[in-house]
Amino acid sequence: MLRLSCEKAVITVPPAEGLHVLPAAFDRSVQKPREPQQRKEEKDMNRIGIIGAMEIEVARLKEMMTDVTVTKKASMEFNQGLLNGKPVVVVQCGIGKVNAGICTQILVDDFQVDAVINTGVAGSLRNEINIGDIVVSTDAVHHDMDVRALGYKKGQIPQIDVFAFPADETMQKVAAEACREVNPEIQVFSGRVLSGDQFISDHGVKSVLVDELDGFCTEMEGAAIAQAAYLNHIPYVILRAISDKADDSATMDYPEFERKAAQHCVNLTQEMVKRL
Repeated sequence: MLRLSCEKAVITVPPAEGLHVLPAAFDRSVQKPREPQQRKEEKDMNRIGIIGAMEIEVARLKEMMTDVTVTKKASMEFNQGLLNGKPVVVVQCGIGKVNAGICTQILVDDFQVDAVINTGVAGSLRNEINIGDIVVSTDAVHHDMDVRALGYKKGQIPQIDVFAFPADETMQKVAAEACREVNPEIQVFSGRVLSGDQFISDHGVKSVLVDELDGFCTEMEGAAIAQAAYLNHIPYVILRAISDKADDSATMDYPEFERKAAQHCVNLTQEMVKRL
């Protein structure tokens, strides 16, 4: 037994006994999750962070903003100003979950945002969700998190008390209603968003993601943003316009439909901000 002392304080450290492997039956995903996130002190969302991974996903939003101040941090440009009269911070985070998580934390720490919207494109995981349609997140899961060897369910992050990070119910409702008004020619779905640092273009992988994780669409940032929002106790929602079918045709469809899908998300995001 190692004893470390500093004047009158004594810290006792038990000897290492090797890695403790959780039994296979133990699954933290069944633990009761926290209550749904509430807006800070139930106030209005006074400043909204809007994150897109690519320039095409945020360029039009930035053009629509007024009174803009640009702040650079972590190689990202944070555009703070007004969108439809509402204080927002619009930022291109870059592709991948690490970029997305860093970006969200900066929005919380440096800009004190009250909520986060993640807007962009994704691949459909279901035949009924077509190119151009919108998926509004009910929750988000990391599909490339896999600690099953230690008894966790695929997608479960160890030592996190939820399996999926729940999106804010009010933001979900507002998004769906706004989408039907500004994008009447497309369908809007509510469902689980799956995220991983992979571009899914294989039909077999798509089938596994649906069967094991019940996903509606797949992309590379949303779950990281959802996790950061959850840990910081702020509401979020992910808005994903479908740019490809996430199957063997994905690489063919993507360049052709990306721009159209991104415009659907822009229409929805700016209308949603107006209503929050």
